[in-house]
Amino acid sequence: MERVFGSEGTLARAVPGFRERPSQLALASAIYDALQSGRSLIAEAGTGTGKTFAYLVPAMLAGGKVIVSTGTKTLQDQLFKRDIPALREALRLPLTVALLKGRNNYVCHHHLAQARLEGRFRDRSDVADLQTVAAFAESSASGDIAELTSVPERSGVWSQVTSTRENCLGQHCEHHARCFVLAARREALQADLVVVNHHLFFADVLLRDEGAGELLPQCNTVILDEAHQLPDTASAFFGRSFSTGQLIDLGRDAMESALAASVELGDIADAAVALQKSARDLRLSIPLKEGRLAAGQWHGYADFEPKLRGALASLTSLCELLSAQEERSEELRAVAASARSLLDEGHRWTDPEEGDLETVRWVECFSQSLQLHATPLSLASVLRPHWQSAPKSWIFTSATLSVKGDFTHYRQEMGLESVEARSWESPFNFADQSLLYVPRNLPQPAHPDYVRAVVEAALPVLKASRGRAFMLFTSHRALKEARDILAEHIESQGLPFTLFQQGETARHELLRRFRGTTGAVLLGTSAFWEGVDVKGEALSAVIIDKLPFAPPDDPVTAARIEAMNRAGRNAFMEYQLPQAVIALKQGAGRLIRDEQDRGVLMLCDPRLLEKSYGRRIWMSLPPMRRTRELADVEAFFHGEAGQAG
Repeated sequence: MERVFGSEGTLARAVPGFRERPSQLALASAIYDALQSGRSLIAEAGTGTGKTFAYLVPAMLAGGKVIVSTGTKTLQDQLFKRDIPALREALRLPLTVALLKGRNNYVCHHHLAQARLEGRFRDRSDVADLQTVAAFAESSASGDIAELTSVPERSGVWSQVTSTRENCLGQHCEHHARCFVLAARREALQADLVVVNHHLFFADVLLRDEGAGELLPQCNTVILDEAHQLPDTASAFFGRSFSTGQLIDLGRDAMESALAASVELGDIADAAVALQKSARDLRLSIPLKEGRLAAGQWHGYADFEPKLRGALASLTSLCELLSAQEERSEELRAVAASARSLLDEGHRWTDPEEGDLETVRWVECFSQSLQLHATPLSLASVLRPHWQSAPKSWIFTSATLSVKGDFTHYRQEMGLESVEARSWESPFNFADQSLLYVPRNLPQPAHPDYVRAVVEAALPVLKASRGRAFMLFTSHRALKEARDILAEHIESQGLPFTLFQQGETARHELLRRFRGTTGAVLLGTSAFWEGVDVKGEALSAVIIDKLPFAPPDDPVTAARIEAMNRAGRNAFMEYQLPQAVIALKQGAGRLIRDEQDRGVLMLCDPRLLEKSYGRRIWMSLPPMRRTRELADVEAFFHGEAGQAG
């Protein structure tokens, strides 16, 4: 590793701008040692360590088959298109590399042909988009829709021209020989290094759900980057759910597939319409526009359970009719299989089996649908067998996995109690580059005027920083309230700020506008707490409204808290506090992204200094200079030394 990462090493000679970082070398050495001995490792590395190269180099040099999984498809593309090619060339290694995504990221020839034949379009733009996709499918080698940037991400055609596990025809498809998904999987099976994302990792690899499960037994090393995201991703994939929207879609698919197969529509059409009506009735049984209901709370809505039984009875009728006709066509067979799967999920939700007792049942309301979930109470018991299933090295890495170097929470949550865990500090000089400001005299977060107090405390900071700020909130409600209050102040005081709000457009476009606008202030929630990289003067202040504790009324959080307390454990200290610390470290990490960055982190929550647990949070944050005086913030932005308290 010294020969690669040292000041006179391979990367210094081959990669423009590369420089030696002791923490990067130490991290790479620890990972290489783990791979050589077949051990697993939890590796926390602060921002600026260069952890991507620090795990890729050992993996590429150690030999054997490697799977690298990261948090998003964007990071996945960055690894595949930029980082790995640069290292492969620098190290002169003849490695074969493959990029593998979920099936809904590839154009499906069958569904593309069906869409062109049926012509179901919302507007003229969909017609144009479909023609663009058709031309792309004929010329593309990969069929990866990320390569087709001229069709918007939100275009209505994407759902029509990609497949799902339920509607894929498999070996019976007339386009099987040139299927983009199968081609990507063949490349992945043959490659030395395969890049996936966490959603695919759990859905396809751990669950072996869609035929890619053979990747895992073959590999020697699995590297899970952005590993702090794994608990949430695992909860989604090891849980189960079904929705009224799925029932309505099933009714539509049943009629279309029967019509295409020249099946007598009568009974199937009647059953499909009945299913769609019962699904809509089920949605109306809970008159909440949006929200979540914890276990048993639906008993307060007298119509819910009868309407749920009615929807399942309608689904049973349609399922029987489809099963009787499924040999008539591959489309009917796929729809019948989807119906049986949904029926099974519905019955498991209404009548849990003995093995399902350790799950949390809850209901989520959206404006047009209800979603019924069953989420594991404990991830550790589900995940532990997977980590122990085969002799291989698992590397879990992120900038935020511990609470002041204590990995107990992460280990216990992920079932990694016996795995070695180590931490490396960021190489940034936080004491010179940054200031942590906690304003005085703010009310407690539960106070009805708290958001207004936060905005008014933030205004002088925004004036001193000349905008160039993120304001990060723990809820959409607080964000909207803050935006309105801030807009009032900007108008009344004639302040030269331009406001951007999460949800106005896609995140990458919002960031592009933010970087290119003088005096920009971007207001965001969880989508901007992590995975956002704005270097340089464009971002000089990060303002966080309050400590990011998960809402105690969240059904899964509440059930886990209750189970831990019932077992005699301290759920707040063991579960809620560590989660909040990790989330806060992610939000704070948006501020300083390289050696030249300077900025102020403003934490508005008085509990940070007034509550006994605040010290644990305080000590987990980067070693910034700290102050409670606005004058120090103003001095910082005026380039003066200031006297931080």
